[in-house]
Amino acid sequence: AAAAAAEVGGPCRADGDDSLYPIAVLIDELRNEDVQLRLNSIKKLSTIALALGVERTRTELLPFLTDTIYDEDEVLLALAEQLGNFTMLVGGPEYVHCLLPPLESLATVEETVVRDKAVESLRKISQEHSPVDLEVHFEPLVKRLASGDWFTSRTSACGLFSVCYPRVSSTVKAEIRQHFRTLCSDDTPMVRRAAASKLGEFAKVLELDYVKSDIISLFTALASDEQDSVRLLAVEACVSIATLLPQEDLETLVMPTLRQAAEDKSWRVRYMVADKFSELQKAVGPEITKNDLVPAFQNLLKDCEAEVRAAAANKVKEFCENLPEDSREQIIMTHILPCVKELVSDTNQHVKSALASVIMGLSTILGKDNTIEHLLPLFLAQLKDECPEVRLNIISNLDCVNEVIGIRQLSQSLLPAIVELAEDAKWRVRLAIIEYMPLLAGQLGVEFFDEKLNTLCMAWLIDHVYAIREAATCNLMKLVEKFGAEWAQNTIVPKVLGMANDPNYLHRMTTLFCLKLYWLLFFENTFALSEACGQDITTKQMLPVVLKMSNDQVANVRFNVAKSLQKIGPVLDSNALQAEVKPVLEKLATDTDMDVKYFAQEAISGKVFHLLSLCKKTLNDVSRILHVRYLCINELCSSLLFTVLALA
Repeated sequence: AAAAAAEVGGPCRADGDDSLYPIAVLIDELRNEDVQLRLNSIKKLSTIALALGVERTRTELLPFLTDTIYDEDEVLLALAEQLGNFTMLVGGPEYVHCLLPPLESLATVEETVVRDKAVESLRKISQEHSPVDLEVHFEPLVKRLASGDWFTSRTSACGLFSVCYPRVSSTVKAEIRQHFRTLCSDDTPMVRRAAASKLGEFAKVLELDYVKSDIISLFTALASDEQDSVRLLAVEACVSIATLLPQEDLETLVMPTLRQAAEDKSWRVRYMVADKFSELQKAVGPEITKNDLVPAFQNLLKDCEAEVRAAAANKVKEFCENLPEDSREQIIMTHILPCVKELVSDTNQHVKSALASVIMGLSTILGKDNTIEHLLPLFLAQLKDECPEVRLNIISNLDCVNEVIGIRQLSQSLLPAIVELAEDAKWRVRLAIIEYMPLLAGQLGVEFFDEKLNTLCMAWLIDHVYAIREAATCNLMKLVEKFGAEWAQNTIVPKVLGMANDPNYLHRMTTLFCLKLYWLLFFENTFALSEACGQDITTKQMLPVVLKMSNDQVANVRFNVAKSLQKIGPVLDSNALQAEVKPVLEKLATDTDMDVKYFAQEAISGKVFHLLSLCKKTLNDVSRILHVRYLCINELCSSLLFTVLALA
């Protein structure tokens, strides 16, 4: 360690000063063969810097990190992240430029994630530089990176122009613009991609005149690049550029390039246009939207590539919402809805699924009459689609339509299809219906629900998939909360208790799961279930069924009986607990099955029985104290009586 320290700051002094020891340990660990040890050492850099002090961190630690680290990517990534938080450890903003050399080295490495993290840290510390230091130290670094021999340094430079441009002199600004122009026409596609990705960000910090004179020409060139990976990034920059320009300049400076991108020969570029369409729509304004973007959006909805159609379909609702109000309905009915009708029967399931996730939102835009006439048939067609995800997306957004046309119209039109889906072969579709059922039930009302859907909800309790049975049990609890205690007692409880005699042990176990949730609802919630699931009905109807199931031949049923009896305790009185529950649990505690024994013993040693015995002991103690007090008072009264007689 001493030798390692000597390489950085000289040997330890003879008088025993070992203040260099922390840096020596760091150096030793950084040279260790174990990558994890080196990584841990890098993550402790701030501790080491604190131990060294700001001056020695600047003069010893940072030069060492700059000159001697050639390591695994994950170690370099951690170092790049650490250095971004080192400002105060090197003496504050006055000395922040000392962090530039190691970060400059990291910004040139081959691994992309390391370079990106180094650029992120450089952007962060650039804000700590004074305007003078920015020109003296930071701007030269950007120039070196921008003119580096390797493409890695030039790609990193693209992310630094925008952070230093606003705070430098006019002369330096001109140099920065020139460097950015050079990188936009670089021979290496990776550099042009990096420049295109930062074009919009750079445009935001430029003066408007330079946006028109410089950025527009660069945007046009990048949007016509031979590499589609560059052209698609130019589309993203188009949004930022359009927001900066006055409305009168958009048609001449931006729209020709945007039209070209919407019809690009590469589907990836058209996909990017579709993906950014709503943002482009907001940026260019209502007039250009009506004249140019509506036809472009129609073409994207009819694109030959499924990925483009799916991206456009996903933007249908948002695009329609952002249309000018005075012509919104007319544009949708004339131009958009015909395309939507075609997409409902698209050959690609991803396109149909994307449309199904947003199409219900059109009902709030078009109103009740148009929804019933034009949209309901489309919803019904998608509810019957062979793709489960399409059906799932429609079911999940039914509330949008309900707000517009009302539950009665919705139930008449779509309920038959929903009932059909409730028996779908795909269990995830059935699960989606179950999760939506409480909302649907609350809107339909108890009478309509009992007539149309009650049988369906009970059938889910005996589904062959556990996830469905579990969801159906929770669904019943939510229904009880909505419809009340009396409905539960008359409709649900008898059917659930009847399942206790089912030949299938899984169905018998469902009875126990339902009863446990009932008791939890009674004991923990504020909802009043005293009539349906309170002490009286629990003791007279539910408890005998559960106790009888303790003799079940299947061990899974028996240990669930033990778990249920543990939950039922808070609802029962002490007599029922002692006379009926405890003997059954003691019997189960001697069961041949280990799981049954375990849960029975857990129930016996649980809180209820512990509190019961504690209460008995307390009552006995209180009784004994009261008896003693009675004797004392009696003795005192006798003494007073004798005293009074003696005085008389």
